[in-house]
Order: sequence, then structure tokens, then C-alpha cells
Amino acid sequence: MDDFILRALAAGCGIAALAGPMGSFVVWRRMAYFGDTLAHSALLGVTLGFLLGVDPTLGVMGVCVVLALVLVALQQRRALASDTVLGILSHSALSLGLVAVAFLETLRVDLIGYLFGDILSVTADDLLRIYAGGALALALLALLWRRLLAVTVDEDLARVEGLPVTALRLAFMLLIALVIAVAMKIVGILLITSLLIIPAAAARRFSRTPEQMAALAAVFGMAAVAAGVLSSLRWDLPGGPSVVVAAFVLFLASNLVPVRRG
Repeated sequence: MDDFILRALAAGCGIAALAGPMGSFVVWRRMAYFGDTLAHSALLGVTLGFLLGVDPTLGVMGVCVVLALVLVALQQRRALASDTVLGILSHSALSLGLVAVAFLETLRVDLIGYLFGDILSVTADDLLRIYAGGALALALLALLWRRLLAVTVDEDLARVEGLPVTALRLAFMLLIALVIAVAMKIVGILLITSLLIIPAAAARRFSRTPEQMAALAAVFGMAAVAAGVLSSLRWDLPGGPSVVVAAFVLFLASNLVPVRRG
């Protein structure tokens, strides 16, 4: 098997292992739209990275952090509904990113690669970035796991028990930002949220505990990556969308399997 195929599979499985637990919280907390908002802002981060001469990954992280802080501040004021705020920020950030690309007159940017991913072009440096960032995100998630579960089950009760609900919410948003920054080359800015949501949604029917769902979501994500990469090679299809389609097929198949409730 060629090296680029092995790198693609290793990168995809690394992202899937990270997206499983993170995606489970996204599903539990009904934050899919928030994930889309952060993902759309990533294009602005990439463009600012090129304009400022820094790594695009750092640009994505910076923009996502600012957007998360703005969102928390707006939610605290409660002047608008959360979905309205997310809709405004999501489309505004994406449009700002597209406008900012126009200022890159002397630099050619592969927008399609950033928007839809290019898993077959993953390099050794990309692998290092993915596994280093993924290990950091998983370590932080493990540290916050119980407290995030408590906030997810009942925010009011968690606040009464003395948990820093706002700080935990912000920490989780920043973890999602980290996932988007390290995963955008795999399935792209526009499709990264699907890798968070679809495997977790497929795993939900077969899980009895939060930990089971997180682990099974990671396994489903890895299976989707393998199927997507092999399909891309076999039929000369775009890699990122093929992974998402494979995850969707897996989700449909999971809903056809009867589950016994004991």
C-alpha cells in the first residue's frame, strides 16, 4: 500500500478518535449549529493566517477563540435567541473569509482544498499536527469529562452545585475550535461538523453509557474514514466528501439494525 494511503488512513483515524467523544457532547448538548458556525469561521482564520504570515492552523484557532468568546458574551446578554446569533455569526464569518481572500492578490490559495478537504494529500507534518493537537484535546476533555457531563444533564443543578458553568461551556467551545483547526485538511471546513455529528448519532442507539457512546462513535468514525478513502481511490472521488457519505451510509445502516432494550 502506498505511503500516501497509509498517511490518509492514519490521519483520518486520528481525527475520528478525537471527533467521537467531542461529537457525542455536540449531540447531547444540541450544538450542531454552533459547530457549523465555528467551521465557517475557519476560512477567515486561514485567510488571516496567510495575510499575517503565520500558520493557517494558528489563524483558525485565533478566529475560533474570538468567535467563541463573542458568542458566550452575546448569550449572556440574551438579547437574541441563540440560533439567531449563531446564524448571524456563521454566515458573516464565512462571507468575511471569502471577501478576505480577495486581498491575497499575490498568493494562490486552494479554496476547494480548504472547503472540502484533501485527505489523500496529508503529509508527515500534518500527521504530527493532528496527533499532537488531538492528544492535547483528548487530555483536556478527559480532565473535564465529569463536569461537562454534569452541565450537559442539568445546567441549573450544576450551577447550584458550584460548577463554573460558563467557564465549562467556553472550554468546550475552545476544544471544538481545536478539533476544527486540526481536522480541516481531512474533510474540509464545510464538512467537519458532519464528522462530529454523524458517527455520534449512529452510535447513540447502541450505547448504554456516555463512555460507550464516545468510544463507539470513534469506531464508527474510523470505519467511515476507511470506507471513504478506499472509495476515493477506487472510483477517483473527492476524499473528504467520500468520508462524509460513508458516515451517512453507516448512520442509515445503524438505524436499520434492531436494538434490544433491556
